Amino acid sequence: MASTSSDTAWRPSELELGRRATRRQQSTKSVLIALVSSVVFVVVVGWAILSSPGWEDVRRSFFDLDIALKSFPSILAGLWVNIQVLIVAALAVAVLGTTLAVLRSLRGPVFFPLRALATIYTDLFRGIPLLIVLYLVGFGLPALGVFGRVPVVLWGTIAIVLTYSAYIAEVLRAGMEAVHPSQRVAARSMGLTHGQTLRIVVIPQGVRKVVPALMNDFVSMQKDVGLISVLGAVDAVRAAQISAAEYYNFTPYIVAALLFVAMALPMIRLTDYVSARLAKREQMGGIV
Repeated sequence: MASTSSDTAWRPSELELGRRATRRQQSTKSVLIALVSSVVFVVVVGWAILSSPGWEDVRRSFFDLDIALKSFPSILAGLWVNIQVLIVAALAVAVLGTTLAVLRSLRGPVFFPLRALATIYTDLFRGIPLLIVLYLVGFGLPALGVFGRVPVVLWGTIAIVLTYSAYIAEVLRAGMEAVHPSQRVAARSMGLTHGQTLRIVVIPQGVRKVVPALMNDFVSMQKDVGLISVLGAVDAVRAAQISAAEYYNFTPYIVAALLFVAMALPMIRLTDYVSARLAKREQMGGIV
């Protein structure tokens, strides 16, 4: 007996269609509730701020549009300095952080001195605030008189690398230790050396496990590059400070803050997206 493809095609049952319709209704209802509650919250907070007695003074001091437009070009030029520092620091932190993580994961008593040095380094620079590291590197090292004339931007970059490589090293080490020992055993049984096992098997899997944490550290570094202004580097923060002193107004700082947010926001959203995808893959058993 012949049958058409339409006769044999699968169709959802009435019960399944009802479930789908219910889910769509619930989803639409949730979106509407979230939208209404957000609008109400914004209106209430906005009314509270705008009706406060000191709002006009705050508006003139922090939200002057004319001053924002006048200071924007110099602050934007300073942001390019921050971006350059960020790119160089990110590459250097990746190399130094990976090296420290590998040193801390070395096994055997012969490697104890290397493990100890890596441990001391990570503990030291995770314990010292970045601002103090900037002062020590930016003012202490030039005072030795052995480095010649080095731009303050370079000293600031070095300080950021020293601090963030310690954090990245610990994140990478945690990811490498989360790799199941059977992976190492299997790699060694195939004839791979200890170095090849780390490079081919352990490090790739370890990095994949801690990608969200690494990306969050990168986001933190994006805003901390603004601290190099304490050394005198004319970055976005320093340019805002100069404009604020020129116009006797704090609006340039708001401009700098918005530029930093605009620079960091794509990475923040990418971090959330990657975290959600990795969590979904782990639930499905996609990651070893």
